[in-house]
Amino acid sequence: MAAYIIRRVFAAVLLLLVVSAVTFAIFFLVPRLGGQTLDSMAAQYVGKSPDPDVIAAVKKNLGLDQPLYLQYWHFIKGIVVGAEYQFGPDPVTCNAPCFGYSFKTHTEIWPQIVDRIPVTLSLAVGAAVIWVLSGVATGVVSALKRGSIFDRLSMGVALAGVSLPMFFTGLVVLAIFGNGEYVPFTENPLEWAGSLVLPWCTLALLYSALYARLTRAGMLETMGEDYIRTARAKGLRERKVVVKHGLRAALTPLVTIFGMDFALLLGGAVITERVFSFQGMGAMAINGVTTADLPKVMGVTLVAAFFIVLCNLLVDLVYAAIDPRVRLS
Repeated sequence: MAAYIIRRVFAAVLLLLVVSAVTFAIFFLVPRLGGQTLDSMAAQYVGKSPDPDVIAAVKKNLGLDQPLYLQYWHFIKGIVVGAEYQFGPDPVTCNAPCFGYSFKTHTEIWPQIVDRIPVTLSLAVGAAVIWVLSGVATGVVSALKRGSIFDRLSMGVALAGVSLPMFFTGLVVLAIFGNGEYVPFTENPLEWAGSLVLPWCTLALLYSALYARLTRAGMLETMGEDYIRTARAKGLRERKVVVKHGLRAALTPLVTIFGMDFALLLGGAVITERVFSFQGMGAMAINGVTTADLPKVMGVTLVAAFFIVLCNLLVDLVYAAIDPRVRLS
């Protein structure tokens, strides 16, 4: 198991380097291939009608006049040890981890990300707990009571939940219950939970509906297997047969889906944050796009990619715990 973990961690680090290189190329290589000049690329990092001296300073700070491999090296080095920019008479220090410096707001990107992560993390974790518990429980009961009123009603609600778009359900919830302001957990845990109940339920409605349908399908397939009949023939209690033998096998595909869903939410629940006016990672990404603040967009992209790689690593480790055959493959 230890060797398997080491292999997966090493692969995750390599994948992060590849993701960082691809992200860097999208922002710095693709525009050149599209015909943009160095001056036009530098002008995107400042406001409208920029001064030529400002463009020259930005171009020098970003190293746009250097070879691309040196630019990428300075970018990676900045994440590890920080960077320094000469913007005006006094140098500006971007402390490690330096995910970029906004020349429009004259602020570092990483502190802004740190301020937004608790909001997005609170939203994602709470919603994930609700949709996993409700979705899996509903799917299991529906599979065990196939064809019953509960099965038909729950699957009908699940179909409606999957079909309704997030922005529609969010607006309906706001129209009925109103909107509350986000309260940090450190200030008041009860008010923190109260401010997040509506966004949690809005997100959970979509995801729990999907997980209920997948769990039901997996349980129906699993409960018809030969080893389930063998377990019952041995005299095992029905609860043990369902949970240990049936549900465990049905959870394997759900683990993969949960890892991706949760990772994408950690990168920013864009629609939900927009509807409920929460200032999380998604709102930061939208702000960076609308204001053409490319360092901000790039920083959010890299952090989101990190969450996706991390969650995929955790999924692989959970796979190894659920199914020992994964460790041997």
